[in-house]
Amino acid sequence: MNQNTKSSHSSSQSRSKHRKSKRKKRTSAFRKFFLALFASEKSSSSKKVRQKRSSSRKSNHQETTSLNSSSKSENQKLILHRRRKRRRKKSVLNLPLPLKIALSLVVIMVGLSTILGSTISIANSVRTEINSQVPVIPENTVQNQEELEKMFSVVTLGKEIDNLKTKLQQVTAQYPKLQAELFIVDLTQKNYVTLQGGESIAAASTIKLPVLIAFFQDVDAGKIHLQEKLTMTEKLKAGGSGGMQYQKTGTRYSALYTATQMMVTSDNSATNMIIQRLGGQEKLNQRFADWGLNTTAIRNPLPDLEGTNTTSPEDLGKLLIKLERGELVSLASRDRILRIMSNVRTNTLLPKGLEKDATIAHKTGDIGSVLGDVGIIDMPNGTRYVAAVFVKRPKNHPQAKPLIQKISQTTYQHFKFSQPFLE
Repeated sequence: MNQNTKSSHSSSQSRSKHRKSKRKKRTSAFRKFFLALFASEKSSSSKKVRQKRSSSRKSNHQETTSLNSSSKSENQKLILHRRRKRRRKKSVLNLPLPLKIALSLVVIMVGLSTILGSTISIANSVRTEINSQVPVIPENTVQNQEELEKMFSVVTLGKEIDNLKTKLQQVTAQYPKLQAELFIVDLTQKNYVTLQGGESIAAASTIKLPVLIAFFQDVDAGKIHLQEKLTMTEKLKAGGSGGMQYQKTGTRYSALYTATQMMVTSDNSATNMIIQRLGGQEKLNQRFADWGLNTTAIRNPLPDLEGTNTTSPEDLGKLLIKLERGELVSLASRDRILRIMSNVRTNTLLPKGLEKDATIAHKTGDIGSVLGDVGIIDMPNGTRYVAAVFVKRPKNHPQAKPLIQKISQTTYQHFKFSQPFLE
C-alpha cells in the first residue's frame, strides 16, 4: 500500500511539472509576439519620423538652393519666417483638447459681449432721445400742493346719530340760560351729532390746539428744531394762566418746552412766543384756512379776554379727526401732540363725564363768556370718539361746567351700551 501511494504521488508531481512547463512556453511565446509587434510599430514610427525629417530637410534644401539667385540675407530671413510660421501652426495644432475648448469659449464670450455692449449703447441713445422729447412735470408744484391741501381739508362723515342727539337736546334743555354748541364724531363708524356745531364762538384757550399742530408741521418740515431757544420779551409776556410771565425778560426756553407749556398749563406767554416763531397771526390764519377751518382765526394776542379769537366745535372736531388720521403732521409728531394733550392739568370738564378706564387727550378754554373743552376719548371697549363742546354763558355763569360734564357723561354712556348696527 505504501508503494502504491508513493507511485501515485510521483505521477501527480510529474503532471504538475509538465503543466508548469507548458505555461512557461505559452507566456514566453506571447512575450515574443508582443515584443515583435511593439518593435515593428516602433520601427515603423521611427521610419515615418525619419521620412518626415528627411522630407523636410529635402524641402528646406530645395528652398535654399532655389533662392541662391537672391541675396543670402533675404533668403535666410524668408526661411526663418517660414520656419516660425510652421512652428506656430504646429504649436496651435498640438494644443491639448481642454485648452482648445477654453480658447474657443473665450472667443465666443468676447464676441457676445461686444454684441451686447453695442445693443445697450443703441438702446440708451434711443431712450435719451425719447426722454428729451417728453416734457418733465415737476411733482411738488404749488398747484399740486394746493390740491392736496384742499383734498385733506374735507372730512367725510356718515349719518347723524339721532338717538344720541335727542338725549343731548334733553340735557341742554335743562339749562335755559346757557347755549351749548357741540360736535361729536364716532371715529370708527364716522357717524356724528352736531348742535349748532358750525357756528362761530370765542375760542379762548382752545385756539392753542391749531397753533400746536402748526408748530409740529414746521418741526416736520425742518423749519423749527425742538431744542432751539426762544427768548421771552416784554411784549410777549401775558397775564392770565401760566407761570412764564413771572420770569425775567430775556429768559430763554427751548421750543419744545414752550409749546408744551402752552398746552399743559395753558401758558399765554408761551402761546404768544410760539405764534411769533411761526410767523405771526396772519400766516397762521392762512394756514388754518388751507386746512379747511371756516371760523378759526387769531385776531389778538393771548389772553384775549374779549373773545376776538374765534373757532367752532366743527372746526376743532374735524381738526382732531385729521390729526388722528395723521394727515396734518407725521405720525411721530401726532403721537407727541396727543401725549402733550393727555397731560393737560385742567380736568374738570370732559374728563369728569368719563369712567376711570377711559383716556382723553384734550384742550380746555375758559373766559368770562365761554367755557369749552375739545378732545379725543378712548374707551375700554375699543370705541374712540371726538368731542368738541362749548357753552356760551352769562359772565362766568357756574352752571356751564356741570353742563359740559353731563354732555360728556351722556355721550360716553351712549357709546358704552349702543351697538353700531342699531344706529
